[in-house]
Amino acid sequence: MIKIYHNPRCSKSRQGLSLLEESGKEFEVVKYLEDVPSEKELREITDLLGISPIELVRKNESIWKDNYKGKDLSDADIIKAMAENPKLIERPIVISGKKAVIGRPPKNIKSVL
Repeated sequence: MIKIYHNPRCSKSRQGLSLLEESGKEFEVVKYLEDVPSEKELREITDLLGISPIELVRKNESIWKDNYKGKDLSDADIIKAMAENPKLIERPIVISGKKAVIGRPPKNIKSVL
């Protein structure tokens, strides 16, 4: 089953959701600001993406700039920060089986369909 971590207020996330709808495939929508991924889930997501946790962070968010930027943070610290502040999670994330992509740009999603 395909899963999209989605923020309805984000234009890129809405574009990603449209691509999934157009694909005709079944998928699950996770509104991650309401249904916040656990630290374990975030580690699994970064592993599937093949990236370090810092690469999943939205570094222009004021929460990041005010509380974390410039600090010496471990991967575990960064995962914890995202779990506590889901606005920091880059979006949308689409997972299909053992493959995952960040839908920025939205056309990246086609690679997992």
